[in-house]
Amino acid sequence: MELHPSFRGRRALVTGAGKGIGRAVAVALSRAGARVTALSRTPADLESLAREVPATPPLCLDLADWDAAEAAVAAAGPFELLVNNAAVAELQPFLEVTREALQRSLDVNFGAVLHISQIVARQMIAQGVAGAIVNVSSQASQRALRDHAVYCSTKSALDMLTKVMAMELGPHKIRVNTVNPTVVMTDMGRINWSDPQKSAAMINRIPLGKFAEVDDVVNSVLFLLSDKSAMTTGSSLMVDGGFLVS
Repeated sequence: MELHPSFRGRRALVTGAGKGIGRAVAVALSRAGARVTALSRTPADLESLAREVPATPPLCLDLADWDAAEAAVAAAGPFELLVNNAAVAELQPFLEVTREALQRSLDVNFGAVLHISQIVARQMIAQGVAGAIVNVSSQASQRALRDHAVYCSTKSALDMLTKVMAMELGPHKIRVNTVNPTVVMTDMGRINWSDPQKSAAMINRIPLGKFAEVDDVVNSVLFLLSDKSAMTTGSSLMVDGGFLVS
């Protein structure tokens, strides 16, 4: 029995697919039968992904470049599934936040999601197909974290954008949701949180007593993309081990 037979033959776009969660989502969707286009701004990451999953066409571009994104994504589509995973984390104390860090975060964490979703949703509507969009947010959208003024704010904005998208795209049979993970043990996550003194303060606030693994997030994304969540839209699925209830 296949785990996600509903993805067979469906076309999916995954942004930020070169590393971490995005890469794992792209691989999982491809293995579940979807035809996945992997988007990243790093050619080497796309080359290694193509070796791992040869059927995954690469799309190399910087999402902050709206004109390039418009042309490339429009040409690569149409898509029925979209995972907006690309993000940046510019961590600075509030009093030291720079204009450059703010603008880059707004461009990628919010603006790019809005723009790519517009392009893909228009394709879905033109094709007359039911679609699903998952935006990768964070527990930081709902809880203030030190040195995360910009990151928390852009992820909070993403959660609200998702709700408005769900409201306006619902009549076109397009569902839109977020997944909101805690710290995830990607390669970068393991490096950044390997210090027990640093990680203890966060883990102690998580009732399950651990950080998320990549598969925890991937499984939640696949659920929200699949027909198994056919009546779920405008929702935020917390993958935080209970962080927000503690």
